[in-house]
Amino acid sequence: MLTSDFDYELPEDRIAQEALPRGESRLLVLPASGGPRHGHIRDLPDLLHAGDLLVVNDTRVIPARLFATRPTGGRVEILLVERRSELEWTALVKPARRARPGTSLRVDEGLGVRVLAKGRDGCHLLRFDRDVEPLLQRLGHVPLPPYIKRPDRAADRERYQTVWAAHPGAIAAPTAGLHFDDALLAALAERGVEIAPVTLHVGIGTFKPVTATLVHEHVMDAERWSLPAGTAAAIARRRSAGGRVVAVGTTVVRTLEACAAEHGGEVRPGSGATGLFITPGFSFRVVDLLLTNFHLPRSTLLMLVCAFAGRERVLAAYREAIRERYRFYSYGDAMLLERAAAGPIAQGRRRRLTGTRKRTT
Repeated sequence: MLTSDFDYELPEDRIAQEALPRGESRLLVLPASGGPRHGHIRDLPDLLHAGDLLVVNDTRVIPARLFATRPTGGRVEILLVERRSELEWTALVKPARRARPGTSLRVDEGLGVRVLAKGRDGCHLLRFDRDVEPLLQRLGHVPLPPYIKRPDRAADRERYQTVWAAHPGAIAAPTAGLHFDDALLAALAERGVEIAPVTLHVGIGTFKPVTATLVHEHVMDAERWSLPAGTAAAIARRRSAGGRVVAVGTTVVRTLEACAAEHGGEVRPGSGATGLFITPGFSFRVVDLLLTNFHLPRSTLLMLVCAFAGRERVLAAYREAIRERYRFYSYGDAMLLERAAAGPIAQGRRRRLTGTRKRTT
């Protein structure tokens, strides 16, 4: 399968630069059969059933972007990726040519940084002269993605975070969760939809560009995950009662399906790291519905969505979303997809998406 099979043309003005207030995004609904329907995120309770389980990613984004200067005065940008020890982190540094091993950098408040090495994955190993983590709230910036063509602002510290964010560690938001506010969560609870968390700390594996010509040649970077016992029990209850598992975001899909793959289809509590790369042909064992944003062309995220609901149908829905002027990417609108074909475990618990009439707004 070619990476170019997951390409599409997106006008630049469809890339959302600002977030709408929570609860106000549009929602494109793609059932397992039939064409897309158009609504709003507040329609979600009407599209789900009592007994469905909504699984969310409760990772918390850290202000992982730092700006530093070289001894010559040149400016470099540091995106912290993963803590290796009290003083050492892996990080992306731009421009990379100004961060050769041995280079000394300085951040505000006299914080010193030394480049120790550069790995084959493009990350640098950095050593700070004191623990940087307690300083990030003062020195760090919100790691907005590069297609948002503006500096981060104070409001992004709250808006680029889900309302259920609890465990710091992500360098990008699980953006499907950005649409929810307390009123929508209350409406879902009134509908009889249960909510349960998993944690996957979003790292470079989620958004690393696919540069290989053939999809199968791409290697995902591993990301850390944790699945509580209460969530595993909730999934087991929903399966036995015929309810559906609704993943809020691709990171939730990867967490649940990676866990199931390790245990013969059973979701068990635990923690670990996953480099699971989901592409068309993947056999889903857990997730029945997926709520997600619109993703970049040729990205691993778009490939996962195409694996879930069918490449041709997803790309056709994307073309319609472009015609209907949906907002794309992290601060954009949402999409609710029903899995294209029932897997062995999901047989007998597929109930159709209902409740949203077709309309354009």
